[in-house]
Amino acid sequence: MISTGKIKSVDFYRKIPRDLTEASLSGAGLSIIAALAMMFLFGMELNSYLAFSTSTSVIVDKSSDGDFLRIEFNISFPALSCEFASVDVSDVLGTNRLNITKTIRKFSIGPDLKPTGSEFHSGPAFHDIKHGDGDEYGGDGSVSITARTFEKFTHQHPILVVNFYAPWCYWSNRLKPSWEKAAKIIRERYDPEIDGRILLAKVDCTEEGDLCKRNHIQGYPSIRIFRKGSDVRDDHGHHDHESYYGDRDTDSLVKTMETLVAPIPVEAQKLALEGKSDNGTDNAKRPAPLTGGCRIEGYVRVKKVPGNLVISAHSGAHSFDASQMNMSHVISHFSFGRMIAPKVMSDVKRLVPYLGGSHDRLNGRSFINHHDLGANVTIEHYLQIVKSEVITGRNHKLIEEYEYTAHSSLVQSLQIPVAKFHFELSPMQVLITENQKSFSHFITNVCAIIGGVFTVAGIVDSILHNTIRMMRKVELGKNF
Repeated sequence: MISTGKIKSVDFYRKIPRDLTEASLSGAGLSIIAALAMMFLFGMELNSYLAFSTSTSVIVDKSSDGDFLRIEFNISFPALSCEFASVDVSDVLGTNRLNITKTIRKFSIGPDLKPTGSEFHSGPAFHDIKHGDGDEYGGDGSVSITARTFEKFTHQHPILVVNFYAPWCYWSNRLKPSWEKAAKIIRERYDPEIDGRILLAKVDCTEEGDLCKRNHIQGYPSIRIFRKGSDVRDDHGHHDHESYYGDRDTDSLVKTMETLVAPIPVEAQKLALEGKSDNGTDNAKRPAPLTGGCRIEGYVRVKKVPGNLVISAHSGAHSFDASQMNMSHVISHFSFGRMIAPKVMSDVKRLVPYLGGSHDRLNGRSFINHHDLGANVTIEHYLQIVKSEVITGRNHKLIEEYEYTAHSSLVQSLQIPVAKFHFELSPMQVLITENQKSFSHFITNVCAIIGGVFTVAGIVDSILHNTIRMMRKVELGKNF
């Protein structure tokens, strides 16, 4: 049987009798210093354990969002009418999408860039408009209006329909025979001297530029319907006018005019009723823009290949004077990928402080054309995009975001000026991974700190104590 004495012989922590231990001031001082050092090093280790650390790598893009990239934007154009504003997308693979409307919203804006009303709806496309190619009427059935006579005619007739045109415009010249013939027919049916409920007129925008600008005419021809109402407004005494987008042959024009005049009695020259429209012509006419500016917001989905997002004035049945187009714009928001919630972005910045600084680089920037209007200036933006992905220690994807660099320039062009955003996505992505520290590693380090400091302090105390004892013996020997 094993005795207790033999068991005690394997004791690693043998005790020193109390009467052989001795407390000293130097030992007390070292103990205090050692305790403070342990607390300091423990705090440093705890802070290191709680702190986030990441590793960054560059890999081939393995996006979970497929082959398409989302572009979100909110851009204000002070001099581009919502009536003709078009958002187009193209890329190097041959994709060419014109006048995207499904995911786009437009709002007419004033000089202060604030909306002047509800959302502007573009309505049917212009390319289906029918023209009266067979009309050969060469007379002048409509009345020519100038800036001086415009107000007189809008107050005199309950309905005034005006064709704003340009003599050089192909579409204006195609409309002219049908318009003049329809005007002649309406004049015969509703004599201005006897009936006077409706009048068809025309304005040459090359001669009456200021009048056309006041009515925000940017494409030719533009047919506007002015109604004189009983609820007279301060701005020139008539209702907000409408635009006509229907067919342009004589029969269609006459039918539309008949529909406009039908609900108005003959005595309406003195007190006109508010305009009432027939359901058959609702698609042909819509409210005209109140101002000459437009805010375009929404998103488009594009392929992840080099391409272009182009905003311009576009119509399949109107012409534009390039010298009068001004594509100056203010970018409120422009980003790639889905919008990131502020809370998520703040969490990411706590993990990776430098992330998120370039995902909306163009936000709040203005690009104004200070050249003369005849400069035909296109504003181009060249964007290079890199995807960043943050993954936490538990392999949980925290965020996917796209950051980009932007270089912008104003370029003179012979074509219709546009605002062009050329984008190019890098085939590589930045992968940021959180490095988690294990709790066992933390405990091991804490034990090493306590044991190491205690041992070093003990050695120092032993050396110091022995040195003091030797010095005392030497002094005693000298005294004897």
